[in-house]
Amino acid sequence: MIPFSVLDLSPVTAGATPADAFRNTLDLAQHAENWNYRRFWLAEHHNMTGIASAATSVVIGYVAGGTKKIRVGSGGIMLPNHAPLVIAEQFGTLASLYPDRIDLGLGRAPGTDQSTARALRRDLQNSADSFPDDVVELQRYFADPVPGQRIRAVPGAGLNVPLWLLGSSLFSAQLAAALGLPFAFASHFAPDYMLTALQVYRAQFRPSAALDKPYAMVGVNLFAADSNEEARRLFTSLQQQFINLRRGTPGQLQPPVERLEASEMELNNVAHSLACTALGDRDAVREALKSIIDQTGADELMLTAQIYDHKARLRSFEIGAQVREDLATGS
Repeated sequence: MIPFSVLDLSPVTAGATPADAFRNTLDLAQHAENWNYRRFWLAEHHNMTGIASAATSVVIGYVAGGTKKIRVGSGGIMLPNHAPLVIAEQFGTLASLYPDRIDLGLGRAPGTDQSTARALRRDLQNSADSFPDDVVELQRYFADPVPGQRIRAVPGAGLNVPLWLLGSSLFSAQLAAALGLPFAFASHFAPDYMLTALQVYRAQFRPSAALDKPYAMVGVNLFAADSNEEARRLFTSLQQQFINLRRGTPGQLQPPVERLEASEMELNNVAHSLACTALGDRDAVREALKSIIDQTGADELMLTAQIYDHKARLRSFEIGAQVREDLATGS
């Protein structure tokens, strides 16, 4: 059976603080490790009061320090916001502290709005255009130093931290294929080009020192509960978050509601964006995840769950782990 992994945004729930979110993130990571999830990734977002993982490398260190064997990484670092050397030093530090456990997933978007991107002191247009060159520069910093190399990542040089490219369109799929890197598609919020991107990635893949054949991961929202009704109720927190984001009023993750206050157009748009979702009890989730695996041929699933109640979020991932074992045994 293919491995399952966890993507966490360190959600800040209504009335809570980022400190609460970090404690919940570590608790989830420790449970995920016990449930044999392969990776635990965190994502970079800025100026969003409902997401606490802005300083992504710092949170990765916190999670890696509180766990023992699960791989911990970024899903992803938004490279246009950073100088590649800085990221090489940060992840070189992490890889030195936690050997063979750190992943570096890279995204081309800023993970924020344009005003905040400017506040990050980055030239958004030029940085996005230079993304392929920045990825190659980052690879060089992690490679063994060569004679005459004037700039080195210390720590970082020679550590060959595993790089992933993330994306929701064809651009990163093509770049991952050209560079021979693993590819993760953000189907959990942008499913439109999922199958096309995976086909392009596999068709154009060139073996590299990092990877001899394509390796594709797909993102899936996981809203699992002991009943279908409860899973649908939990899902309304994420639906509210997307509706509020589209309205330009993002905020903390809200508690579930019995009825969403939204127009038909808003509901349709959200349903489209969140189409790659496994929702329901154990049986329903098993069928949904099996269908996604069969449809995509994914080598790994990255599951994410923006659930308001932390205990319910733990239960969702516990059921996800049970489903993985069900699929492995054919039960």
